[in-house]
Amino acid sequence: MDYLFIIAVLIFSVVLHEVSHGFVANYLGDPTAKNAGRLTLNPISHLDLFGSIILPAFLILVSIVTKGGGIIFGWAKPVPVNPYYFRDQQYGQLKVAMAGPASNLALALVFGLALRFLPPYFFSPAVAFIVSYIVFINIILAVFNLVPVPPLDGSHILFAFLPETMAEVKRFLYRYGFFILFAVIFFWFQWIVDITGFIFRAITGFSI
Repeated sequence: MDYLFIIAVLIFSVVLHEVSHGFVANYLGDPTAKNAGRLTLNPISHLDLFGSIILPAFLILVSIVTKGGGIIFGWAKPVPVNPYYFRDQQYGQLKVAMAGPASNLALALVFGLALRFLPPYFFSPAVAFIVSYIVFINIILAVFNLVPVPPLDGSHILFAFLPETMAEVKRFLYRYGFFILFAVIFFWFQWIVDITGFIFRAITGFSI
């Protein structure tokens, strides 16, 4: 049951993340996501066969076999964005890129601060567990997506501030981003977990 709940929270969180990208893009003048029917919280419109179903199911199986070891992770289909429509050509892509992680952090703040400041009788142990997972999953999604490696949002944020003289860095990251991303997941993901734990403690006042 815990795993089903984790999957449900993960799916809702990645859907919110993608819808936020599309909403900001639409606000800036790009109707691509809206026209594609992607400005909806209906998960069916956003689920990716591998990233939303196969990979999380595989990671859950690994976690069960290893008796709780490993991570549960996934993603939704990216919303289509056409930056040529943006009224703000200089920082439009930056704003759209920041919208996804910002939505996850906002959700984590709402639930995390409620957990921290509402009286204890508001939360039974089971509810506190559920809320804690909502906070943790949304923080880790935000932190992971801020890694400055394509295709993650952090790369678009980096490129918005990267001077023309460093165009070679941009080409390198686009060429090898897939391999760098896998290296981050398999070798340095613990750093992301540690950063997530620090932010979680700062918001809620306790460790997960």
